[in-house]
Amino acid sequence: MAQSETVERILDAAEQLFAEKGFAETSLRLITSKAAVNLAAVNYHFGSKTALIQAVFARFLDPFCQSLERELDARSGQAAPSLEALLDLLVSQALGVKPRGGSDLSIFMRLLGLAFSQSQGNLRQYLEDQYGAVFRRYRQLMHEAAPNIPPLELFWRMHFMLGAAAFSMSGIKALRGMAESDFGVHTSTEQVVRLMVPFMAAGLPVPGCPNRRRSVRSPGSPPAAAPACRAAGSA
Repeated sequence: MAQSETVERILDAAEQLFAEKGFAETSLRLITSKAAVNLAAVNYHFGSKTALIQAVFARFLDPFCQSLERELDARSGQAAPSLEALLDLLVSQALGVKPRGGSDLSIFMRLLGLAFSQSQGNLRQYLEDQYGAVFRRYRQLMHEAAPNIPPLELFWRMHFMLGAAAFSMSGIKALRGMAESDFGVHTSTEQVVRLMVPFMAAGLPVPGCPNRRRSVRSPGSPPAAAPACRAAGSA
């Protein structure tokens, strides 16, 4: 077996198992069994489970971020793009990553969600070290496209957006099946992803709630006309 084929088999197995079971619950023994290799091969090519997890992410993020950075360089000096144009750019780069199978993007979005929902501090630090610079460039463009949103609130809204995308894409097969059953129309993964763009572009710039304290009502008094809430970035 060629070395590159061995590496790809290990990465394919690890990617699928991490997405199905989570990082902590997936042992190297499970990975080697699924990939039909021995533990020595994993240790030789990756050195540790931590490095293997990082390699799984790099397989998608390396080409994605390289392509995104080229696009950002090409647009440098031009008029600031709209939120919808920026989101469409992100979608186009994600869809442009060469697929290895029919559900690569959905599996990756599941893994990305797990990176933030499970105790993966080392992984998040790795993602920041390796890819933080290009995403900070992108976030700055988002801020320029929506200057009225405080930076902290923009941070949260971008993660709300990421959460919506991770949920939708990680369950894309089931959701597409439900839509086809209910409406009798087949929807491709690309169509679903692009449907997110106008939805998210409309939600990102919505003004936040006014920063005011929650009022205290006495028993039996009528509720306030509008709920009190605190905007995340306006404190």
